[in-house]
Amino acid sequence: MTTKALWSGGRLSYGGDWNPEQWPPEVWRTDVALMREAGVNLVTVGVFAWSRLEPAPGRYTFDWLDRVLDLLHAAGIRAALATPTASPPPWFTHAHPDAMPVTADGARLHHGSRDTYCAAAPAYRAAARHIAATLAARYAHHPALALWHVHNEYGTICHCVHAEAAFRRWLADRHGDLDALNDAWVTSFWGQHYADWAHVGAPRATQYLGNPGQLLDFRRFWSDTLLTAYTEQRDVLRAANPAVPVTTNYVLGDWVPVDHARWAREVDLVAVDHYPDRVDGGAEEQTALAADLARGWARHGAGRPAPWLLMESAPDQIHTPGRMHTKEPGRMTRHSLAHVARGSAGVMFFQWRAPAGGAERFHSAVVSHAGADTRVFREATALGAALSRLGGTEAGRVEARVAIAYDAASGWALRHPGMPRAGLDHPGEVAAAHRALWHAGITTDLVMPGDPLDGHRLLVLPALYLTSDATADWVRRHVHAGGHLLVTWLSGVADEHARVRLGGYPGAYRDLLGVRVEEFHPLADDERAPLTSGGFGRIWSETLHLAGAEQVTAYIGGVLDGRPAVTRHRIGDARAWYVSTRPDDDTYRRLLTDAARLAGVVPTCPAAPPGVEAVRRRDGERSWLFLLNHTDRPQRVPAAGHELLTGEPVDDQVTVPPGGVAVLCEPPR
Repeated sequence: MTTKALWSGGRLSYGGDWNPEQWPPEVWRTDVALMREAGVNLVTVGVFAWSRLEPAPGRYTFDWLDRVLDLLHAAGIRAALATPTASPPPWFTHAHPDAMPVTADGARLHHGSRDTYCAAAPAYRAAARHIAATLAARYAHHPALALWHVHNEYGTICHCVHAEAAFRRWLADRHGDLDALNDAWVTSFWGQHYADWAHVGAPRATQYLGNPGQLLDFRRFWSDTLLTAYTEQRDVLRAANPAVPVTTNYVLGDWVPVDHARWAREVDLVAVDHYPDRVDGGAEEQTALAADLARGWARHGAGRPAPWLLMESAPDQIHTPGRMHTKEPGRMTRHSLAHVARGSAGVMFFQWRAPAGGAERFHSAVVSHAGADTRVFREATALGAALSRLGGTEAGRVEARVAIAYDAASGWALRHPGMPRAGLDHPGEVAAAHRALWHAGITTDLVMPGDPLDGHRLLVLPALYLTSDATADWVRRHVHAGGHLLVTWLSGVADEHARVRLGGYPGAYRDLLGVRVEEFHPLADDERAPLTSGGFGRIWSETLHLAGAEQVTAYIGGVLDGRPAVTRHRIGDARAWYVSTRPDDDTYRRLLTDAARLAGVVPTCPAAPPGVEAVRRRDGERSWLFLLNHTDRPQRVPAAGHELLTGEPVDDQVTVPPGGVAVLCEPPR
């Protein structure tokens, strides 16, 4: 399914979550008028409205939603109609207390927030299907309906008896028999061997360290269970009107027990919610990473690739730990267009109007408590106008010649408390590699093990801890086809069951890399390992032996003095690098720039000044160059074409205003 099949007119989508059930009808009319003023063409409705739609079992009050959808249709605004199953109503909680989530230590949670449900509980699943079917019967052919939005941010884990029974069934399907399960979990350690399926349970709070195979499989189980909960609703909605696409919004974070790449094949578009939590430049790095992840997941989607959409973002705040940082003027627009540059089919916010009460009463909103006469609403209106000028860019494919491997299960496995160091973090290492390349001006694709690597000259594996034989073969094929490779510490160490590969680290990749690691030397948080390259390593270091590779950088001082820290192995025309520590950011940028250069990869816009992000999208002979100025000064960038936001021709260079954006439709090459 293409983007144009989702939304008519070839326009990028623009809007956000609207909660009319929180307001009287006169506010609805004001909101719709303001939406038209801002250029909004899509809004999500009904996400948390179950108690308003079904205030008692089987008693429905749809009159308000009828009026809302009719009002939107009359204004030319389309709706992403949600199933409200992320927030069951109070009557459900009281009728089915066994469907409330249970923590690992056995505490049952109660109603009073959202996400108060267990997705493995039969009563919850039946109620979710029923409300979805009821909505579908009434609205599947409503002219305002553009998209079904199932649930909200799947991610709730439960350890109740329903979850435990479902986990046993899932394990039997995955492993086949108890012998295979015992082998995968290495239950001979600490005498955990299972002789009866009835004795296998969900991982609960225990005396010391839980079984790593059990914990990893429990995460996988919840990804599959939540996916089944989604597909049950999706199938009900599709049956009512197959022409209306269906999705659910992904929530980002390594705490989420969802393998989003696997989910992508079950949605008609990948929809992501992104809320950066860093302020001084970090939010821009995080925005680029989130967009590249979404684009990577969309490669697995229906239509291969499926379109993807920024479904939620905060218009005027960055939610840092402990406080809300107000975005500076222009930052909302830059973040939004950075997502569009990297492939999003539009920009959606949470939320449209700030509520007067409730837990998120101070959450970011387009229409704040102060009303529409605000800087934020004016900037949102200008953004809507800008998006209307970018029609056609969605046809372009983002140009990237470097791929970074991302694997949800590796992130889950490294969270086990029995690792050599606390805080080991596959998503964090992916972010570090991505950040280094972003600062080098090199656009990257995020790929999942097994993805096609056609056109990618360099593959980066950052702490890809779990490596199946199939993943090792995928990497080997890339290198033997002439592709360059850069592998970091803790990659290839374990198989898909988290069992350590024997014979020396990095296990699955020793032959490709021409090295053998004898032992680890984890570093303390404040410890630094000086390097002959002039920088230093953090977090990790290793006793590394050369087995065909050449030394590029060595450690200075300590027990590793003079030993290799970074190596390079020649295999035909390819180079395979190994990095045994986390270099500081500047050193990492230089290292990855060198690896990319040897692979024939250069920055997207080599002459762009520091602080200017450049992304190119290409469709055959047509191309669009997005330039985002993250500095507080105007920046001149060599470029040519037609600047879409101003409508001005550009002959040889464009001046991007402080904190601003330029988008050039470039001359045919």
